[in-house]
Amino acid sequence: MRTLMDRRNFFPRRRCGFGLALLAAGLWLAPGAPAQDDPLNNPHVTAPPAATPATGAPKGAEPAAATGAAAAQARPGALIRMNVNLVLIPVTVTDPMNRLVTGLEKEDFQVYENNAAQKISSFASEDAPVSIGIIFDLSGSMTSKLMRARDSILRFIKTANPEDEFFVIGFNDRPELIEDFTSSTEDIEARLTTVRSGHRTALLDAIYYGVEKMKEAKHQRKALLVVSDGGDNRSRYTEGEVRSQVREADVEIYCIGIFDPYAATPEERTGPSLLNDLSEETGGRLYRVDDLAEMGDIAEKISTELRNQYVIGYRPKNLSHDGKWRKVKVKLNPPPGLPPLTVHARTGYYAPLQ
Repeated sequence: MRTLMDRRNFFPRRRCGFGLALLAAGLWLAPGAPAQDDPLNNPHVTAPPAATPATGAPKGAEPAAATGAAAAQARPGALIRMNVNLVLIPVTVTDPMNRLVTGLEKEDFQVYENNAAQKISSFASEDAPVSIGIIFDLSGSMTSKLMRARDSILRFIKTANPEDEFFVIGFNDRPELIEDFTSSTEDIEARLTTVRSGHRTALLDAIYYGVEKMKEAKHQRKALLVVSDGGDNRSRYTEGEVRSQVREADVEIYCIGIFDPYAATPEERTGPSLLNDLSEETGGRLYRVDDLAEMGDIAEKISTELRNQYVIGYRPKNLSHDGKWRKVKVKLNPPPGLPPLTVHARTGYYAPLQ
């Protein structure tokens, strides 16, 4: 039986940065379910009907970015340049009980770029397929958690959109590709049954590799799911290099963190804040595991969230090709009767250079 270290290995060459990547990860919305008492098992809250129905909003935002994506598809692995002046922002909305809020309309949102209000030109609410990379911690500290973690990953995959594609990267001393892009749950399950834990934790290297690998994705929507229990103590890439890479990518990062409350090393103590920062900056979220028995429910909740998101598109008023970071803020004007809501969205993008 082969272990992780027997598998194909890929270690990306060290780089300090990339060109511009377009914020083109489209997120779509499925119908909501009634609110229930348990926010983990019943994560939906449906917004009341708007007083005035939305008009002029296309059902999907994908065609609007097709021109810019075509050039990248012609050159596998190339970054998407913003040849069309359309920015797509994936958005998740939650209530105070951390449940998804569905049923909102275009008029309920406002978008600001560098504090300047922007006109929303497209609004999508469909469950479109996603390219998903799973980053699986196989370091020695995961030994007692390995079975639960593996089962939660399988549960995540089995509740995803049937058209989603996945790859799996396992990591300890270094990241390795366990399973390349596939839509076969059976193939991934067979691979995961052979992995073993051991050695140290190259978390940053694994995330870097995952974002690089995502350039081969066939879907416009892209996300990484990181399952880990601690901080980095082995990577070649620095935190700054990974943060820069993530900022330039169009990939949401979700994390399932199985953290030790009595972490002994500085790396373990800073691990939660690192994963939380990376998640929030990309519009994803970090879910902390307090009870290993809840891991499967958390994984399923993330899968549900990926299928119940909005995508907001706008054409920036600032058309300068200066390559600068542009801060983006999405705000809500929700219908009356809803409690205070929280918006989870990407925090910005780099303008094109040409």
